[in-house]
Amino acid sequence: QVQLIESGGGSVQAGGSLNLSCETSQYTYKNYYMAWFRQTPGKEREGVAGIWPPNALTYYADSVKGRFTISQDDSKSTIYLQMNSLKPDDTAMYYCAAEPRLLLSRLDPNDFNSWGQGTQVTVSS
Repeated sequence: QVQLIESGGGSVQAGGSLNLSCETSQYTYKNYYMAWFRQTPGKEREGVAGIWPPNALTYYADSVKGRFTISQDDSKSTIYLQMNSLKPDDTAMYYCAAEPRLLLSRLDPNDFNSWGQGTQVTVSS
């Protein structure tokens, strides 16, 4: 069973920054495509960014390019989502997801079978 443990959410003012973390097992980290999604009540889950840890390939949704950065720490089997210049529209529950195949250039939640519990991000104006 894939375990994904998110942390780092919180409340910030517009223009602020947060850094989300998603820790997993070494096996998952080395063999799974990992991604961040977000969801607000009543809306579909939206892909934010993805990463293939074996060679650090990354992919971003257009809505976050230039503001968010996905990265990895091989020593901790952890991926991160550094979020800068946050806007109220970024307010959502953020989820880490993993899938044992390379899905670069795709962030469709239907492609992912393993999910974390989510961490709330709230951006006030």
